[in-house]
Amino acid sequence: MQTGYYVATGGLVTQFNRLNVISNNLANVNTNGYKSYDVIIGNFEKMFKESRDNLPLDNNTKEASKFINRDLNKVPRIVKEYTNFNIGDIKETGNDLDFALKKKDAFFLVKTPSGIKATRDGSLSINEDGHLVTKEGYEVLPKTYFKDGKLFEVQENLDIKSDKDGNLYQNGNQTNSLYVASFDDLKKLKKVGNNLYDFGKEKPIENSKNAVVQGFVEKSNINPVIEMTNLIETNRLADMYQKVMDTQMNELNRDAIEKLGNVRA
Repeated sequence: MQTGYYVATGGLVTQFNRLNVISNNLANVNTNGYKSYDVIIGNFEKMFKESRDNLPLDNNTKEASKFINRDLNKVPRIVKEYTNFNIGDIKETGNDLDFALKKKDAFFLVKTPSGIKATRDGSLSINEDGHLVTKEGYEVLPKTYFKDGKLFEVQENLDIKSDKDGNLYQNGNQTNSLYVASFDDLKKLKKVGNNLYDFGKEKPIENSKNAVVQGFVEKSNINPVIEMTNLIETNRLADMYQKVMDTQMNELNRDAIEKLGNVRA
C-alpha cells in the first residue's frame, strides 16, 4: 500500500477546504460586521494524543495505537475551526438607522424563520409594520422582547435618536432599547449564513451599557492583503500535494511495472 499517496491526498483535501474558507472571507470584505474565519491544520496522531485519556474504550489507548499505521496517522486534516471576533473598522455614515457596537463580545439579536440569532450588522431600516429590521428583513429585538414578546414600534416620519446604551428616542420620548447581548463563550457561536450566528443553548446576557454608536457601522475585520497571501500559499501547497500524488501513482508505479516485467520466472 502506498501510504504516501494517502498522506498527499489528505493534504490536498485539507488545502481545498482552506481555499473555501479564504474565498468566503474575501467575498465578505465589504460585509458589515463580518468576522474572519479560519482553520487549524493538524493530523490524526495529534488529535488522538489530545483526546485518548477521555475515550471510554480500553482499546483506545497508547498501547493499542501502535497497531495503527503510523504513516496514515500523519495525514493532514482540519483539527479546529475558529472565528476571529476582533472589532472591524467603525465608519461614520450619518444615517440614524446605522448602529455600531464598540464591544468585541456584543451582538444584536434578530428574529428569523429558524429562531433568534445574533449578528454584528447594525445597518437597519424600518419595515411597513414599523419594526426595525436588517437588510435581510429580520426583525431586531428590543430589550423588552423576552418579557412581553413585542417588537419595536417606531414611526418612520420621526427622527430616531440613540444614546450610548442603545436607548431609542423619537420626538424626545423613549420608545424602547436595542437588545445588545453578550455570551459567556464566543467559541460556541456558529456561523449560519446571512451574517448570523446561532448561539445554541448559550443564554444571551444583556450588555448594552456604553456599547452603541449611532450613525456608524462596523466594517468587516478581514485584511485583504493577509487573505490574498493565504490564498497564494494555499494554492501552492495544493499544487505541491498534486505533484506528490502524480509522482506516487505514475512514476513509482511505472518503475515498479517495468522492473517486474524484467523479472524472469
